[in-house]
Amino acid sequence: MNLKAVSRNVGYALLVSALFMLLALFVSWGTQDGAQTGLFISFLITFISGVFPFIFVRGAQPITIKDGYMIIVISWLLSFIFGMLPYALWGDPFTLANAWFESVSGFTASGATVISNVEALPPSLLFWRSATHFIGGLGVTVFLILLIPSASPIRSRLTNMELSSLSKSNYAARSGKTVFMFTYVYLGIFVLSSVSYLLAGMQPLDAVCQAFSVSATGGFSTKNASILGFHSTLIEGLTMVFMLLSSLHFGLLFLSVVNRSLKPLNNPVLKFYLISVFVVSIVTGLSLKFSGTIPTFSRALWCGAFQTISTVTTTGFAIADNSVFPMWTNILLLAMAVMCGCAGSTSGGIKADRVFILLKTIGRQIGKTLHPNLVNEVKVGSRVLHEEEVTQYLLYIAFYGVMLVISTVIALCLGLGAESAFSGSVVSLSNVGPAIGDIGSMGNYGALSSGAKFLFAFDMFLGRVEMYPIVAVVAMIFDRHRR
Repeated sequence: MNLKAVSRNVGYALLVSALFMLLALFVSWGTQDGAQTGLFISFLITFISGVFPFIFVRGAQPITIKDGYMIIVISWLLSFIFGMLPYALWGDPFTLANAWFESVSGFTASGATVISNVEALPPSLLFWRSATHFIGGLGVTVFLILLIPSASPIRSRLTNMELSSLSKSNYAARSGKTVFMFTYVYLGIFVLSSVSYLLAGMQPLDAVCQAFSVSATGGFSTKNASILGFHSTLIEGLTMVFMLLSSLHFGLLFLSVVNRSLKPLNNPVLKFYLISVFVVSIVTGLSLKFSGTIPTFSRALWCGAFQTISTVTTTGFAIADNSVFPMWTNILLLAMAVMCGCAGSTSGGIKADRVFILLKTIGRQIGKTLHPNLVNEVKVGSRVLHEEEVTQYLLYIAFYGVMLVISTVIALCLGLGAESAFSGSVVSLSNVGPAIGDIGSMGNYGALSSGAKFLFAFDMFLGRVEMYPIVAVVAMIFDRHRR
């Protein structure tokens, strides 16, 4: 491993965190909320650590595939570690385990929290919490790529590692352009949501924090009751729109805006995803009405749509307490939490693309059984998938399932009930945040043991980087020890 190349590029990632810590420090100075000292120390430590490699490592260093994976994993891990400093230096309620959990949940855009009274935190820490969503939503490594000179071969290699092949399969663009296309759409959603929230009556800090979260499909809010705490149907409606936009393929959104045409959105995966969201929203709404959970028909359908969109986009915002939902409704929402949004978006989970390919593969196998001599290929629109591609996508689903089982078993061994163990593992691996019961949409993870918090934090990390980079780095370490 080329330590010089790895350290220099990881330094870029730390400087991004330092920049947002500085912005949080300005918020603290402006509001005089008492968090200035902790934020200043956090900024100083992070900035010095980020700059340090540039002092001792001169010029761009060539990287190998192994170096690239190390850069991705270490960038994320160090972002978690330095990101917990503002929490740890603030103190109660942030124990070491709580600060780590909150930092990982923020950067992975999961939105699960250990805080029972969010509104008691100083404004600058609320800003920092949501800012970690903004950094992690686009991707720590993507921010790193944006800072690397365009001529550098490092950018192309890291782009191909950070952005899955699924996210680049629906349109033609070079690696460098792909990153900028995603960034333009991401910033566009952030700006539009910020302005919309301001016009809807939010205070500036609330608007920015909610926009950070919704563009990253994260879920950290400045209110204890999440979006319900703003008591505005307009804000709820705007949030649904921006959650859904953030879960769509950014490349296709970019092409639609640039070409001023909806033709790029004529995509079978996108249709499958939107139809799934619509159907589950209606079913959830009807369930809430006829179970008596929500008495009025219109509000039941509204809440059903909001909770479905919030779950499938992995945002985790809430306008209702899912602990009182019928159990089968929560199971249906958990199934959506496994699938989640489209590739090339900020949402986590398996992705609607892989589920679509799985269903097409099942259909192909049924067709082969009925008509053995029929040539039956797996197609996504006009594109025929090679057998290796199909296998790759199906293996990821299998890998997700294996990790879900392992996480659930470990959670049970740590003393969690079956409901919390399973649902907590699902939403953590999918970066959704709220689960079922005490860790549901209006609950928090504060009462869990430190072991459970570290377990779910690791699940969030696995889900955010789509597992393979972590597995690759672990394999590299074991391979080195064997030698």
